[in-house]
Amino acid sequence: MNIAELVRRGPCEWEIPMRGAMRVPAIVYGSEDLVAAMDDKVMEQASNVAKLPGIVRASYAMPDAHWGYGFPIGGVAAFDAERGGVVSAGGVGFDVSCGVRCLHTGLRHEDVLAVQRPLADALFARIPAGVGSTGAIRLNAGQMDAMLAGGARWAVENGWGSAADLDRIEERGQMPHAKPARVSAMAKKRQRDEMGTLGSGNHYLEVQRVTEVFDDAIAAAFGLRVDDAVVMIHCGSRGLGHQIGTEFLREMAIAAPGFGISLPDRELACAPIRSELGEAYLGAMRAAINCALANRQILTHLVRGVFAELLPSARLPLLYDVSHNTCKLETHRIDGEARELFVHRKGATRALGPGHPDLPDALRQAGQPVLIGGSMGTGSYVLAGTARSESLAFSSACHGAGRAMSRHQAAAHWRGRQVVDELAARGILVRSPSSRGIAEEAPGAYKDVSEVVDATDAAGLARKVARLEPLVCVKG
Repeated sequence: MNIAELVRRGPCEWEIPMRGAMRVPAIVYGSEDLVAAMDDKVMEQASNVAKLPGIVRASYAMPDAHWGYGFPIGGVAAFDAERGGVVSAGGVGFDVSCGVRCLHTGLRHEDVLAVQRPLADALFARIPAGVGSTGAIRLNAGQMDAMLAGGARWAVENGWGSAADLDRIEERGQMPHAKPARVSAMAKKRQRDEMGTLGSGNHYLEVQRVTEVFDDAIAAAFGLRVDDAVVMIHCGSRGLGHQIGTEFLREMAIAAPGFGISLPDRELACAPIRSELGEAYLGAMRAAINCALANRQILTHLVRGVFAELLPSARLPLLYDVSHNTCKLETHRIDGEARELFVHRKGATRALGPGHPDLPDALRQAGQPVLIGGSMGTGSYVLAGTARSESLAFSSACHGAGRAMSRHQAAAHWRGRQVVDELAARGILVRSPSSRGIAEEAPGAYKDVSEVVDATDAAGLARKVARLEPLVCVKG
């Protein structure tokens, strides 16, 4: 990205001024090096998002932003339904509610090392992973609709986890106003055998070690200490979410002219929130959020079973579960006025600050845990939302490192066996059904996650709390 075309607003804040059909400016967060290294499509896409009807305040790009479908990945935008605002399937993404949850284990680093290899093998054997992976659960039509309406709460009611988990999940584990009837038969068919599966791409299950604490008080509130062992699960709504995104993007693109919407890019297909199509998408998208929450809840139950067999002293309560591909109705203050806005976060994590009423009592004083995933051999992070983030980007933060090269480029540069051997030499055991998948997700294919997190902290979007490094990684 040519930073000469940007106006610097702070050490890690840059503005793309309004021009042409832009209704608001676009704001890019990141250090000078990160922003300069972003592909030019980030500027183009963030500017195009700023042209959509009903957008409020600005179009935002997080420090891990890179080119995506319509919206940049790492894009945030809020729309006011009462002022002609739109909802865009491209502003949510195909893997609806892809997200991360982190579990305590009650164990120390050395406890895991004592059983590291059998633990890696057992998790890989128990957790279905990879393209088209299926699990042992088969849902009939009634069970599918109940899951799409109930989310993680449905999973708990059916024996996968405990009620205590729900307090540590966004929306208390159940996204309201989901409409399973708006989910197509094809989307439901794709998901019928995929509950409790990890999927492929950048999804993973990792056993990690806390290697560094940056904020002692917040880390204590989150229950994190150096050398603690934790588990991080990164996955989403699998085939169902992808099908919903595909179908509604096509329908929105066809319908846009009839709504009087001139799309700056066909990939920004959208519909007015107060339209039948807009409401239909929101209902289906919320059902997909519930699918992802239920999926991560079932995976958590499977992980707990493995630990119970190999490390019976382990206890795996949930620290938090947060999604990063969503559109949610939230209240934000704009020019001193509280307004209800539909906030799109695509590859961006909600980051509520201290005192927010949507946080559970045990976390409210510290702020929301913001979970930042790494890539096999790179560190992951736990951050905390800040009060300032509300005024910066609708309480949003980054979600990971962000790709530095395409999957095709990565597969041409590395071989899966090479990556596995290099990581094993560093004490990281990787298990995956796909050698090519490992190559595509090689740590070197991503930006430096530490640089992204530092920029997020410096911008005030979220505060650094702890760094985690992998011991075991199950990769799709």
